[in-house]
Amino acid sequence: MSSKPVTSTATSVEKGSALKSLPRNVWVVTFTSFLTDVSSEMLVHLLPFFLTTVLGASTAVIGLVEGIAESVASLLKVFSGYISDKLRARKWLAVAGYALSTLSKPFYLFSQTWGGVMAIRVTDRVGKGLRTAPRDALVADSIDERHRGLAFGLHRAGDTAGAMLGTLIAAALLWRMQRGAFELAAGTFHTIVGWSLLPAVLAVLLLAFGAREVPLRQQNAPKLTLAGFDRRFLWFLGAVVIFTLGNSSDAFLLLRARERGLDLVQVLLMVASFNLIYALISGPAGALSDKIGRRRLIVFGWLVYGMIYLGFAVASAAWQVWALYALYGVYYGMAEGTAKALVADLVPAEKRGTAYGVYNAAVGLAAFPASAIAGVLWQGLGGWKGFGPAAPFFFGAGLAVVAALMLWRILASEARVA
Repeated sequence: MSSKPVTSTATSVEKGSALKSLPRNVWVVTFTSFLTDVSSEMLVHLLPFFLTTVLGASTAVIGLVEGIAESVASLLKVFSGYISDKLRARKWLAVAGYALSTLSKPFYLFSQTWGGVMAIRVTDRVGKGLRTAPRDALVADSIDERHRGLAFGLHRAGDTAGAMLGTLIAAALLWRMQRGAFELAAGTFHTIVGWSLLPAVLAVLLLAFGAREVPLRQQNAPKLTLAGFDRRFLWFLGAVVIFTLGNSSDAFLLLRARERGLDLVQVLLMVASFNLIYALISGPAGALSDKIGRRRLIVFGWLVYGMIYLGFAVASAAWQVWALYALYGVYYGMAEGTAKALVADLVPAEKRGTAYGVYNAAVGLAAFPASAIAGVLWQGLGGWKGFGPAAPFFFGAGLAVVAALMLWRILASEARVA
């Protein structure tokens, strides 16, 4: 396929056929994310069980692994977004990030300590840190403002459909090799790692040969600073950080599901039901945000999250955890893609790469204390025993409500995002 640049920074979408007329880059990025998530989701939901049952790690260690991995990667998101603005190029930074994540996966076959798993996980997240901001900026540069929510919603839907397929593949392999098991065997995990490599490689090739650069028109390269951003964007970041402090790694939800009685195959099927709802909601929610505004949808999504986490705290049966995890997809479908579209609304085009880097870094840096706090609240640290499995979910529910009220307040007077 040709890799020459497209000729404009936005694509006009004909009224009444917006989805069919979305530009090439949106579709290529969507299918790249689809394939990447097929690969990633075959592994990520089994990692907590690999750490606990095969390597003997505690929940505090899981919080440390996930927190450090996300935070280290998040620092790169700032710089990769800024570099993409400075170079006025998005595509090849994104390709490099996807490639690095793909190259890290085979090393799971040789890891025998939780420290080794953490090194692999960090490398994978570094790849995500390299690709996320340039990729999101490439999508924003490629689409008309009127249909930005639809484009990001479609991307999230493709991403999540891949996650659902990857989870189902992992569940099928697990069912065949360890039907009814509550403990994960090392050989089973290694087999699934091997199967995960094919879609990861295909994703890198698709983006490398399918996407096109969108030339930017700014005359001066931006500086890596928050000084040039609108105050509304900075306050939005503050609300996101508060929310994320209560949004610990989903590994704790999986451990909660097993603690309530689900076996490993059932846990993966539960995740697949979550991804189904997430995929079904993302596209329509993104399009709805183009009509009613981003703020309303994000606030509602955060409140839904708070109620669901409260449910996790008090759930007493396995079926309740499954139902709550499925409904968890409602929050993701409403808020994830919509938040990224809101970032593009709040910043100038020439600073989008930097803005997405800052946004993703804020989320990732807050994820470290979030996961660490959750692990300690659950199981304690040192001689302290913690408050038990319900504690992280009460904590997350409370911060979600605080963040939702904050976001509603600080953006209430802005008609464009109302």
